Amino acid sequence: MMDWSALEWHRLGTVIVFAVVYLGMFLGGLPRLRLDRTGVAVLGAIAMIAVNGWSVAQAAAAIDLPTIVLLFAFMLVSAQMRLGGFYTAVTRAVGGWPLPATVLMGALLGVVALLSAVFSNDVVCLAATPVVARIVRQRGWDPVPWLVALACAANIGSAATLIGNPQNMLVGSVMGVPFGAYLQAALPPVVLALAALWAWMAWQVRGCTGSSAAPPHLSDLDAPAFDAWQSTKGLLAAGGLLAVFLLTDWPREVAALVAAGVLLLSRRLHSSQVMGLVDWPLILLFVGLFIVNHGFEATGLAAQAVAALAQQGVTLADPLVLAVAGVTLSNLVSNVPAVMLLLPHLSDHTQAVTLALVSTYAGNLLLVGSIANLIVADQAARDGIVIDWRRHAAIGVPATVLSLLTWWGWQALAAGAGR
Repeated sequence: MMDWSALEWHRLGTVIVFAVVYLGMFLGGLPRLRLDRTGVAVLGAIAMIAVNGWSVAQAAAAIDLPTIVLLFAFMLVSAQMRLGGFYTAVTRAVGGWPLPATVLMGALLGVVALLSAVFSNDVVCLAATPVVARIVRQRGWDPVPWLVALACAANIGSAATLIGNPQNMLVGSVMGVPFGAYLQAALPPVVLALAALWAWMAWQVRGCTGSSAAPPHLSDLDAPAFDAWQSTKGLLAAGGLLAVFLLTDWPREVAALVAAGVLLLSRRLHSSQVMGLVDWPLILLFVGLFIVNHGFEATGLAAQAVAALAQQGVTLADPLVLAVAGVTLSNLVSNVPAVMLLLPHLSDHTQAVTLALVSTYAGNLLLVGSIANLIVADQAARDGIVIDWRRHAAIGVPATVLSLLTWWGWQALAAGAGR
């Protein structure tokens, strides 16, 4: 056995690795090294294995495999929809409706939110951004408010289900939250948040003139052409999965993996095309953080900190405390790492729903708050549209505040009705 001094050094090494990894999450990398968050997480996992002297099997045991499998499977389903041209076709159709700006804004926000609740919000943003940008430009309007609103709607809409974004998949898998129960609890505040976002954006675009427009010509758009059969296959798979999740207790990750496997059986889409749209860096980020967080949890320091706060009356059982912690951490280290840090200290499904909602809403606060925001900014830049942090914050900060206020209002209303 190691003596006490060796144990202390071992514990210190674990804390240092954890601190460096989460510094990298905060900075988006490490100074003077060409590492992004995924690279930091992977190297942190390697260091944690070395510091603790784990075997590969011991490190693998720290990974929540159902979360990884579910994430991978839905990336394949979403890739099917993108390659079938479904996202682009739907966005183009809605954008071509002869509607006033305020009504068109509501229609686009609703469609993007709905798609993001069922499929990956990141992929929806990737496909919809260039379409919305060109539609708005053809009508002579400033595209920036529309694109920032698109990202906000994708984030808010994805909070409605346990498959809408990676952090929700994590919450559902680790906490064992039933799909239907989560949907019932999350849908009302999400709808209220979307209504608040629309009201805010309707005021923003109220000066846009021109009530109608011809269907936009987007023949030069670099996007997959609409394929009715491939899109139908993806919709049937997604619809079948929703039915399974709502009506059965089958393991979600297994059902999703089977559906993804069926979709890979195609005569038109090569498996390499579909696999090429899987976000492998995100999967590796999950794997790395699972291992890093497991090492830190084993030190007992996190549990001690939570217990000390509880003695002062500050407990995560209080929805407001959990919301503040979730929003703060999500904007410091990003929402996936934040959720991983907080999940071990939650005790019931109500807290899980709260964390899923507020951590997702928090992604709208800053440009770097979510991958969806960065995807929209990157896609916009390819069309010569600059979305810097100031322009994003002018819309994203009020949108986040409104979302959180509607969530708190719903919480208060539900608590009052339960008395």
